[in-house]
Amino acid sequence: MTMNDERLRITDLPQELRPRERMVQAGPQGLSNGELLAILLRTGTRQETAVDLAHRILHSGGLRFLAEASIDDLSTIKGLGLAKSAQIKSAVELGRRIAASTPETKTIIRSPEDVSRLVMEEMRFLDKEVFRALALNTKNHVLSIEDISVGSLSSAIVHPRELFKALIRKSAAAVVLLHNHPSGDPTPSREDREITRRIVEGGRILGIEVLDHIIIGDNRYASLKELGYI
Repeated sequence: MTMNDERLRITDLPQELRPRERMVQAGPQGLSNGELLAILLRTGTRQETAVDLAHRILHSGGLRFLAEASIDDLSTIKGLGLAKSAQIKSAVELGRRIAASTPETKTIIRSPEDVSRLVMEEMRFLDKEVFRALALNTKNHVLSIEDISVGSLSSAIVHPRELFKALIRKSAAAVVLLHNHPSGDPTPSREDREITRRIVEGGRILGIEVLDHIIIGDNRYASLKELGYI
C-alpha cells in the first residue's frame, strides 16, 4: 500500500478485514470494540486506517474514556476533529438513553438487582451526584424515574418537599430512592443515611412507602434496605 496525500481508507483493507463487511457476516456482536468504533469514524488519517485510529483512541482509556470524555477532550486526539468527536459522543449518548429506557410493558421492581439493571449503565458514568426517585404504583410497577436534584462532584442537596411533590404528582404508592457516587464507591455516607431516615419518616406521614435507597457506584451498588438502614 503506497502512502500519498490521500487518507488511508477501510476499502484499502482486504474485504474479510473490513468492519462493515464483517458486521454483515458476523453481526455486531462478532466485532471488536475497535471495529465498531471504526465504523463510526468511517475514515482514518493519511498514516492510518479508521481501524488503526480506533485502536489508538481506545488505547487512551478504553470504552470508559469514550463515555466520560467531552467533545473537546476527544478533539485533542490526533486524527479526531469536531465532526468525528461529535459522532462518537452521539453514539455514546444513544447507548445511554437506550439503557435507561423502559419497555412498553411495565417494569416491575422486586429487588435491588432490578433497580440496578434499570439504571446502572446510565448512572454509573455521571460526573455529578444526581438524586432520583423511582415512582412505583401499588403493584411495584415503575411509573416514572423523577430527577429530584443535581449536586456537585460529591454531594446532591435533596429537599424532601420536592421529592414528595414529584411523587404525589405521579400518584405514586411507593418509591425507591436513587443516587450515584461519582467516586465509584457506593458505600453510604452519614448524610446518605440521615436523608434516608428523614424521607422514610415523611413517607409514613404521606402514605408513600420508601422501599429502598439504592446508591449507584461503578458497576456496583449499595442497598440501604439490605444494609439495615430502612
